[in-house]
Amino acid sequence: MDDKLIETGITRRDFLKTTSLAVGGAALMGMVPPGVRAGAWAAGSDAPEKKEVKIGFIPLTDCSSVVMAAVNAFDKKYGIRIIPSKEASWAAVRDKLANGELDAAHVLYGLVYGVHLGVGGPKKDMAVLMTINNNGQGISLSTQMKEKGAVDGASLKKVVAASPAGTYTFAQTFPTGTHAMWLYYWLAAHGIDPFRDVKSIVVPPPQMVANCRVGNMHGFCVGEPWNQRAIVDKVGFSVATSQDVWTDHPEKVLGTTAEWVGKYPNTARAMTAAVLEASRWIDASLANRRKTAETVAAKAYINTDMDVILGRMLGRYENGLGKSWDDKNYMKFFNDGAVNFPWLSDGMWFLTQHKRWGLLKSDPDYLAVAKAINRIDVYKQAAAAAGVALPKGEMRSAKLIDGVVWDGKDAKKYAGGFKVKA
Repeated sequence: MDDKLIETGITRRDFLKTTSLAVGGAALMGMVPPGVRAGAWAAGSDAPEKKEVKIGFIPLTDCSSVVMAAVNAFDKKYGIRIIPSKEASWAAVRDKLANGELDAAHVLYGLVYGVHLGVGGPKKDMAVLMTINNNGQGISLSTQMKEKGAVDGASLKKVVAASPAGTYTFAQTFPTGTHAMWLYYWLAAHGIDPFRDVKSIVVPPPQMVANCRVGNMHGFCVGEPWNQRAIVDKVGFSVATSQDVWTDHPEKVLGTTAEWVGKYPNTARAMTAAVLEASRWIDASLANRRKTAETVAAKAYINTDMDVILGRMLGRYENGLGKSWDDKNYMKFFNDGAVNFPWLSDGMWFLTQHKRWGLLKSDPDYLAVAKAINRIDVYKQAAAAAGVALPKGEMRSAKLIDGVVWDGKDAKKYAGGFKVKA
């Protein structure tokens, strides 16, 4: 590899600088031979500082790219060994990241931002290296709600309005996390205040169905396969998917602490590249998705029936009320790299919702916080190594379920502009 670079008069450092700064880099990265891309990180000062990295995960379908990076040995290609570590709750993931017990984690986007700002746990500077997936979460109601006439957002509004405030309880997985934000946004879009009209509680994802079964809550928002598990076990039904709330929304991220990235920059790049490779592999074919479902269903990972994972993994949905459909916006892991880029506007959106619901008492410097947490520099290096194209900008826009457009341009105005808020 060195000889090839020397022949063209380019040093390794120049090569790294050029590729890491590539913008809209499909053409540039297409010009770099795959062997050169991989070899760029193979030796000398570019070698990973740590050979083993322990990545925490919660038993959810969207942990798949972390698991498959290890199972399919994409990690080996970048000189590291990924050790997936099954965790019991998001609070446990938060604590183990903070104390260094975990090197990194498959983690809720909003959890990372909350910890960085000292909300939902002790304050610690954090880092988002890449987004792991878009879409694929869900909002479910317990079967008893169907008997009361609540089968969608509009009918739920009527049922809630007919009872004293706080009669009904809804569960999410972590106070600053993605599921809390999807649930609150969806309820508010239907005129239900998630704090005044109903009660909100925290339940770890694997315990969601069991808690619903014994009547601890009347609805919940969680990642797959637990919405489908509720249907199979006949304890709940689906009223919305998270992609109904925001198509191609950011979900889990590969997160760690800023301190860890500073100490192990080459390892951070190698780990990100390996998970990127796994993300691309999963999305490459339905056969790969099926193999992924078979793998992550095992006891060591999600510990449920493969069929419960597979349907929604392939975009085949049912709602438990007799409706079934093919959802084109099912869980995506790669989508030509659009999933994985750590868009600044994505991180900023979670901050706007934290402010909306009173988790933040004042408006932060939205853009500055996102730039501090989302390590686009590390991602660009990893993308160059894995041959993944980069977008032209660092912000993106979307229209959410209530018709409101989010583009990151005026975060303070956006955060304060909602009719239903804390």
